[in-house]
Amino acid sequence: MGDEEVDQHILRKYEILQKLGKGAYGVVWKAIDRKSREVVALKKIFDAFQNATDAQRTFREVMFLQDLNNHDNIVRLLNVLKAENDRDLYLIFEYMETDLHAVIRAGILEEVHKSYVMYQLLKALKYMHSGELLHRDIKPSNLLLNSDCMVKLADFGLARSVSQLNTHDGHNPILTDYVATRWYRAPEVLVGSDYGPSVDIWALGCIVAEMLLGKPLFPGRHNNDQLWLVLQVLGELTEEHMAQLDVEPQFASFRVPLAHEYMTLEQVMAGCHPYAIDFVKACLHPDPKQRLTADELLDTPYMAVMERLLPEEVQAVLPRPAQQPARTTSGGKGSELMSDNRRKDQGVPAPVAVAAGHGSADVLVEGDGMEGCADGSDSNATSGSLGSPARDAGAPLPQPRRRQQQTQQQTQRQHPKHQQTQQPQQHATQQQQQTQQQQQQQQTQQ
Repeated sequence: MGDEEVDQHILRKYEILQKLGKGAYGVVWKAIDRKSREVVALKKIFDAFQNATDAQRTFREVMFLQDLNNHDNIVRLLNVLKAENDRDLYLIFEYMETDLHAVIRAGILEEVHKSYVMYQLLKALKYMHSGELLHRDIKPSNLLLNSDCMVKLADFGLARSVSQLNTHDGHNPILTDYVATRWYRAPEVLVGSDYGPSVDIWALGCIVAEMLLGKPLFPGRHNNDQLWLVLQVLGELTEEHMAQLDVEPQFASFRVPLAHEYMTLEQVMAGCHPYAIDFVKACLHPDPKQRLTADELLDTPYMAVMERLLPEEVQAVLPRPAQQPARTTSGGKGSELMSDNRRKDQGVPAPVAVAAGHGSADVLVEGDGMEGCADGSDSNATSGSLGSPARDAGAPLPQPRRRQQQTQQQTQRQHPKHQQTQQPQQHATQQQQQTQQQQQQQQTQQ
C-alpha cells in the first residue's frame, strides 16, 4: 500500500474529501465521519514506530492529547486507529479551517481579535502548566483557528512533563533535544541552560508581538543570530546565562550588540498600545523566574478587556464562514451555524470567509525541518511547517459590536446637530411662503 492510500477499514468509517497536505512523516486529509457526519482531519503517520525516537514522540502526543482532551482550547483527538500493516498509525482530529500563521500573513485581525486569540491561548497554557506539562513548541502554525475565531493549541509531539525535565540529579536530560522553533525560543534554551514552563510564556510573548507588528519579533537566521536579536532588545540576560556564552564553544565567535545597535521594546513596537507592550515585556523578561505565569497574565490590563466583554459582544467580533451549509454536531442536536434570521435577531454580523479550506495540515503533518521554513525551524528539527499550498485567509473580519455601537451613537449624537442647522433654513422658508401668500391675498382684494 502506498503512503497516500487509506486502509479499507478506515474508509468504512471516514469519507475522504480532499488531501490537505503531505510531509516527510505523514499525510493529512479532510474527511467526514460516516456515522456522525462530523468534518474531521485524518492524519496518517508513516512508520510511527520505526525507531525509538518516533515511537516516543507518537506515544507522548497521543497520551498528552487524551489527558488534555476536555479543554476547549486544545485540539481534540477523536480517535486512534492502527493500519493493517501494523506500522502506520491514523489519528483523527477535529477539523480546523486555518492557523494563526496564515491569519497573521493575511493581516485581517483587529485588535479585539488579537486579544481574544491570546486570551484563549493563555487559558490553554494555564490548564497545561497547572498539570506541570510544557508544550515546548508554541508558534503561530501550532495555533489552529476555525471560522468562529476559536483557538486550539496543537502538536504535542515535543511536550514534556516537569518531572521529565527534573530527572538525572536535577540536570536537564533533554538539553540537546529540539526545543521550540528558533524564532520563539527562550534565551535559556538558546544558551543551553535549564528551563521550565516559562519557555511557553516567552513564545507567547513573541506571538503577541508578531500579531501586533505583522512580522516576527526575532527572526533569527541561526541560533547565534537569534540570541543576538534577543540581546539587541533585552540588553542583557541573567548572569548565569551570560556566563554560558564564555563557556560553550558554539559561542566562541559570538559578540554582543554594540551600544548604538540596541533598541528598546517600545521602539520596536512603536504605535502599539502601552498595555500590549507591557504584556509583551512581562512575557519576555530575561530571567525565566521573573516572567509572569499564564494565570498572572490573564489579570493584566491587556487581557482585562476580554473579561469585561459580554458573551454576545465577543460573538459579534468573531468571523463566520461564508456559504457553508449548516451541519449538526456528533450529538445530532442543533446546528453549528446560526440561521440568518437568528443572527439578525442577536445582532451578529453577516458571515465572513476565513479560510479556503486547506485546514491545519501545516500542524498535523510534521515537516522535513528545512532551513527555509517560514517560522525559523532548524535543520535538526523533528517537526515544523509542512509548507502546504498557500491559503487564503479570506475577507476582513466583521467590526466589533462595541465599535458599531459607538459609531451608531456618534451618528445619533450628530443627528440633532444636523437638525439644528436645518431648522433655521426651514423656518426662513416658511416665512417666505407666508409673505408670498399675504401679498397674493392683498393683490386679490385690490
